[in-house]
Amino acid sequence: MRVKETRKVIIDCDPGIDDSLALMLALSMEELHVEAITIVCGNCPVEMGFSNAKKVLKQMNRLDIPVFKGEERPLRREYVNALDTHGADGLGESFLPEVPGYEQSMSAVEFLKMRFGKRGRSMDQEREECSVIALGPMTNLACLIQQDPEAFAQIREIVSMGGNFRSYGNCSPVAEYNYWADPDAAALVYEETAKIGKKITMIGLDVTRKIVLTPNLLEYMKRLDSQTGTFVQEITKFYFDFHWEWEHLIGCVINDPLAVAYFVNRNLCSGFDTYTEVETEGISIGQTVVDSMNFYKKEPNARVMIQVDARQFFTLFFSRLLGAEEKTLDLIEQLVPDSGYQAREVRS
Repeated sequence: MRVKETRKVIIDCDPGIDDSLALMLALSMEELHVEAITIVCGNCPVEMGFSNAKKVLKQMNRLDIPVFKGEERPLRREYVNALDTHGADGLGESFLPEVPGYEQSMSAVEFLKMRFGKRGRSMDQEREECSVIALGPMTNLACLIQQDPEAFAQIREIVSMGGNFRSYGNCSPVAEYNYWADPDAAALVYEETAKIGKKITMIGLDVTRKIVLTPNLLEYMKRLDSQTGTFVQEITKFYFDFHWEWEHLIGCVINDPLAVAYFVNRNLCSGFDTYTEVETEGISIGQTVVDSMNFYKKEPNARVMIQVDARQFFTLFFSRLLGAEEKTLDLIEQLVPDSGYQAREVRS
């Protein structure tokens, strides 16, 4: 029997409903070894995100994974949370019981410096590279660059849920929330990535808008695994209501799990390599300026995803999260359209 490669990752996130689903998926994948979770201000304040991460870890029986609190405000702009989208507790107003304790002695940025910096890496860690799946604003990563750019350069790969190319934005006509919430951080991370000759994988709204958890899919989850399905229902009900109110969508867009799924299965999404910048000022703040026509003649610093196999994603999501065999998930063929659902903007 072939043993699957296990890759080490740190998940930088702002839980958040879809972040929580992404954490659940990551912890269900044998291909991933989640070394740590780092929290950044975004969907909810850092303390709330820390609390929500622990609730998810308890649900998954993985409270052994350390959670580090990160930056409490963006680099320059005023902090704007997304509790209108994620509920008063950041977790769909499920108001799950708090999980006390598990405080860490160092901050998220200090941990990242220790993990990737020369002074803190052990010989074992030097031999085993580690990647970052960034599911929130990039403030923690930007602070790492400011404090220890050599440590940042040691990150094997960054997969970021953020940005958009052809899709409209979700907090302005042109900007996705994670990059809009701290555009200076996102801009710095893309700039530094260009300097060191690497590429960020951008899992943006072009592909995540097609990953829609519908009532039928949720009911299917509950039939396959009542406990997990009920937990998902508890934390997504508010999300369902939000999407109906703002987009007339029967279901909810679960952006972040796609970034985790793609990290393991590169066949889920396709796109192209290009140079990308993030706007930090004015009416287009947070917009990803994707040089798809090679106007700047610069080396690519991003891999921008524009197509996704939604059926394949949900097959993977269900099989890993619920422990169901893929061959038993034939209903997904009926419940998910070929190209996935497309969330649409109808705000008035």
